[in-house]
Formats: sequence, structure tokens, C-alpha cells
Amino acid sequence: MTPAQCRAARAMLGLEREEFAAQAAVAPATLAAFEDGEDMPAEIGATLRAALENAGVIFIAEAETSPAGGPGLRLSAATPKGTLKDYVQYPEFLSPEASTGSGG
Repeated sequence: MTPAQCRAARAMLGLEREEFAAQAAVAPATLAAFEDGEDMPAEIGATLRAALENAGVIFIAEAETSPAGGPGLRLSAATPKGTLKDYVQYPEFLSPEASTGSGG
């Protein structure tokens, strides 16, 4: 996982650094250092990635097939029930009846 993927995954889930650091059981300063590209032990990246994967993030590696190419990420269609609702700012817009352009 790259620092950019970590920042993007956090943004997709609507998590601030402090909130995600607490959920991943790392210090906010450690998360900030990782996301800023500082050298970190491999265990830190693995811990952060596992926490994001548990929330339903799928990481796409550089070598994996992707129409646009390059590393990326997406949310799993099988995201654990309730996970996204916990992170969406306006959960009422998750409803199929929500107006066009609504979003959390």
C-alpha cells in the first residue's frame, strides 16, 4: 500500500486521521508519518492496510489489470454490513429513494 492509497482509502471511508488511527490502533503521528511517505517498519503498513481492508477497501497493485493502469483502490461490493453507514456524513442519502446528486 502506498501513502497515497492510504490517504485515498481513508477519504473514501470519510475518516479523519485521528479517527482512523484509533481504529487501526496506531498513534496519529505514526499514521501521519506513513501518509507523508516517511520510512516506516513494514508492520505499520500491514496494520493500516488490514484495518482498511476490514472496512471494505480493496487495493489494486501497480501490476494488476486496470483500464487506467497504476495502483489504486475501490470499495468492496461485499463491504461488511453497516460499515459505510458508520462513515457517511448524511446516511439518509444512502437510500435508493435519495435525490440525484445526493451523497454523504
